[in-house]
Amino acid sequence: MKVYGIAGWKNSGKTGLVERLVTEFTTRGLRVSTIKHTHHRADLDRPGKDSYRHREAGAQEVMVVSGARWALLHELRDAPEPPLEDLLPRLSPVDLVLIEGYKSGSHPKIEVHRQETGQPLLADTDPGVRAIATDAPGTLATDRPVLHLDDTEAIADFVLRDLGIR
Repeated sequence: MKVYGIAGWKNSGKTGLVERLVTEFTTRGLRVSTIKHTHHRADLDRPGKDSYRHREAGAQEVMVVSGARWALLHELRDAPEPPLEDLLPRLSPVDLVLIEGYKSGSHPKIEVHRQETGQPLLADTDPGVRAIATDAPGTLATDRPVLHLDDTEAIADFVLRDLGIR
């Protein structure tokens, strides 16, 4: 599976870009999966639900299955967060996995940068950043390709070219 990241500081527009790229790539006939990394304590379950009660009782993993989807919840129980490399093999094979977050990972990535956040470019210290998608393309001093954040087609073309897909 090919892997490509979308990284940036908080409120830079990562999720919106990932959403648009998934639509763009699937429209082009690619099978796409995503991994979303968060620093928050994410809980996809709700108190009172049976699956929540199973986890609270001590289950290491709980699988929830319906006619529309299935989800596997894995409790770390104070174990360290697994690295991205350990999680990727748990996904079913697809053409492309888009990674949102994991900004310090070594995988290739596009940095999403909004000038209004005032944050420095990750590209200045991260050789894995292959290009920058920004809302202010004429204002960045960088040696990386700069793409307009709203030009989803151009960003998708860049990712596919960089990965050697199509």
